[in-house]
Amino acid sequence: MLFGVPREKSVRLSDVAAVAGVSLATASKALNGNTRISEATRERVRVAAERLDFRPDALARSFASGRSGTIGVLTHRAKNTFAQPVAMGAILQLGAQNQAALVYDGDVKESKAMSDSLRELRARRIDGLLVIGDGHEHTSPSLTHNFDVPVRYIFTASSDPNDVLYLPDNREAGRLATQHLLDTGNTRIAHLGGPQNSIAAERRLAGMTDALTAAGLEPVGPITRSDWTRVCGAASMAELLQSGAMFDAVFCGNDHIALGAMETCAAAGVRIPDDVALVGVDNWEGTVVDQDGSRQLTSVDLELMELGRLGAASMAAADHAPGEHFSTPTLAIGPSSRV
Repeated sequence: MLFGVPREKSVRLSDVAAVAGVSLATASKALNGNTRISEATRERVRVAAERLDFRPDALARSFASGRSGTIGVLTHRAKNTFAQPVAMGAILQLGAQNQAALVYDGDVKESKAMSDSLRELRARRIDGLLVIGDGHEHTSPSLTHNFDVPVRYIFTASSDPNDVLYLPDNREAGRLATQHLLDTGNTRIAHLGGPQNSIAAERRLAGMTDALTAAGLEPVGPITRSDWTRVCGAASMAELLQSGAMFDAVFCGNDHIALGAMETCAAAGVRIPDDVALVGVDNWEGTVVDQDGSRQLTSVDLELMELGRLGAASMAAADHAPGEHFSTPTLAIGPSSRV
């Protein structure tokens, strides 16, 4: 009884078997997908279970299958702006697959905290592990050898090339942004890039080069390297303007760089997008939308929630190819580029 309300009697498998007119063993086999049971019998049991709102006991199911039904989720700074949608997508997908998520958040580079988390996860007899990083910036140490269950890495690189990785397609993001600028009439395209040691920054530049090469073009002006900040974007745009390069568009490494570039252009009397079109990457609402709720920028959305879903969904696959797997980025049009 809960707060004076009597608890309803739980429906048992024997109740389902009685309504379906089959034995207890047959009902169990039918609900567990046994192919030796006829389709008609399986359907009769399924209808009975649905009618009675039957929910198999998770603990009993675990004992019977030898599986816990739980996936470990090891996050690195889950509160990070970009890690949040990845983790949310993964957890929602696990729920859709009737798998529980056991989440540990910490610093993958802090050995003591990481060792503690790994011991706890192994003790829980998880069926698999999702390692969720906070960006495709650096390579994280592989943890796969610590487990005898499938391990997937999402939004992070791994030191082991045989690991299964789910990453945003940064190269396609660069190609998509540049192709949009080409398709809207721009032919002299410059680039304000992210940090030199960033995997994401390098791949975005490679994607830009892919699109320009296909069009018989090359980047215009000096390719700058900076932090992912608005201040650095402003400084990089000032450097580009001072270089004397003739350009009509700029692909910026991320939205913060693009917004900084817009500030410099405004101060210099350069009109956006009439004189120079701009495209960024990330499409984070807190960045590309101003206080009035108006979009400021054309940006490539890396579809991070979908990335989390894809990585979690792969847990249901019996076999999975090692290496990199990608979510597909999309373009969000704003007033910083021509239509």
